[in-house]
Amino acid sequence: MWFLYALTIAAGLANAIQPGQNATLSKSLGLPVTAALLTLLVSTAGLLAGGLALGKLEIPTGQQLGQVPWWAWLGGFLSILLILAQLYASPAIGAATFLGIIVTVGVLASLVFDHFGWIGFQVHPASFWRVAGAVLMVVGVGLVAIF
Repeated sequence: MWFLYALTIAAGLANAIQPGQNATLSKSLGLPVTAALLTLLVSTAGLLAGGLALGKLEIPTGQQLGQVPWWAWLGGFLSILLILAQLYASPAIGAATFLGIIVTVGVLASLVFDHFGWIGFQVHPASFWRVAGAVLMVVGVGLVAIF
């Protein structure tokens, strides 16, 4: 389990670093959509190389493909949204405000997803303390954005 927490911490750090990298790529090229495509190509190449190196890359069967809910295919589109926000919004509003908004909105949405067990998550009721924590995050992001 410790590995999963370490992986999540590393992803959080990557989430703080990536907007600056992607925005710099966009600014350097002067081509935001091309920069977004290059970012996704680098991601694809990295996953391909890692999957091959670890022996974890397999082609799914038709049956496996048929069992996937329709909405599960849309995750790639959400990646595009995130990258475009990194390219356009993060340079304008700053790293701390950008990441604070991304994380806080993610927590608020996740509370709803957990509470109702939507999009494949187990049900975790939205207790008073979970909601209080989310409210504190909203207040915290507001302070970061204002000051």
